Amino acid sequence: MVSVQRKAIERLYRDECTILQRMERTDPVTKLTDFAETPLVQNQPCKLSFENAPTVSGGTVAAVSQAVKLFLSPDIAIPAGCKVVVLHGGQELVYASSGQPAVFSSHQEINLNLLKEWA
Repeated sequence: MVSVQRKAIERLYRDECTILQRMERTDPVTKLTDFAETPLVQNQPCKLSFENAPTVSGGTVAAVSQAVKLFLSPDIAIPAGCKVVVLHGGQELVYASSGQPAVFSSHQEINLNLLKEWA
């Protein structure tokens, strides 16, 4: 049953994502340590889901918030804080994962925030 359900969900995947993690690396010559983006997964089929929250009025400016969720295979281990680059409808969107993924037998869901800069 899970296999059938998983195949049905994966048919909905129209996007592709690359997951990047900041890894510490030490230059063997200079012995300086810095961080580099290391791909964990590339060109992984996925699906982006967008949910707009109602307009919130506070003061003189109204704001609209948007929740973005990434759906992909449960076989991939994605730690919190990774950079997620999604090719969605021919457009490249860059996000930061905002927490631990919710992993189910048929898929996993990761809430995303727009990436402004590395923390």
